[in-house]
Amino acid sequence: MKLKRKDSVQEKGAPKWMVTFSDLMTLILVFFILLFSMSQIDKEKFEAVAESFRSRAIFDFNPSVVELEHPADKKDDNQQDISEFESEEGEDVNKDKETGSTDTKDSLNQLVTEVETFLENNDLTEKITANRTDRGVVLTLQEQVLFNTAEAEIISTGQPFLKKVGQLLNNIPNYVKVEGHTDDRPISNYRFPSNWELSAARASGVIRYLAQETAVDAGRFTAVGYGDTRPLVPNTSEENWQKNRRVEIVILDPSYKAQEGVTSP
Repeated sequence: MKLKRKDSVQEKGAPKWMVTFSDLMTLILVFFILLFSMSQIDKEKFEAVAESFRSRAIFDFNPSVVELEHPADKKDDNQQDISEFESEEGEDVNKDKETGSTDTKDSLNQLVTEVETFLENNDLTEKITANRTDRGVVLTLQEQVLFNTAEAEIISTGQPFLKKVGQLLNNIPNYVKVEGHTDDRPISNYRFPSNWELSAARASGVIRYLAQETAVDAGRFTAVGYGDTRPLVPNTSEENWQKNRRVEIVILDPSYKAQEGVTSP
């Protein structure tokens, strides 16, 4: 007997694998939606965090930089008071600095006038010149006023001039830098192998005389020998050589002392 084959019944609807695939696509979609939602920046919270970095004292008053739901809309009163205080304090400091700078310039300009009057009253204008520079007040004494050629001992005729300078320095508190200068002609003997030693010895000799004979505080002085490295004029003639052989006494501007390597008393 021949068996009769049953016709296969076709199920209605989508295949079973399609359900699983749909679930997978749905999960992936949800996953990307979550990633997208997490990537969005809360503008208000971001501004609050940025503000916390600009305000140094915020952590003294708020345990968290995000205090409320909308912290950018509300400003801590204490924080505001401190910001205002710091602003006012900064303005006061700037004003003090500007005032101090102005007072220093005025005092140095007045000192120049006093020095020039002092030189005129003591008939020193032909031997000593005074100039106002960014360093302070510079007194320039030519070699022939204080020394013999190639020597560092102060001559007797130069001592009265230094005593007058000592009187001037005793009346002001500024630091003083004494600089020795020579011309470019070489020197070499048992005492001074070069112009460096000669210029330094002359600067030191001036300080030693002022400290011993006029009672100026030796702690206010600095001695420097520049040799022939800082000429006033080119070393091309006897007249120019004479101008370059000099000692400069620099009454330092207090605002310039840091560059000169000295500190306030």
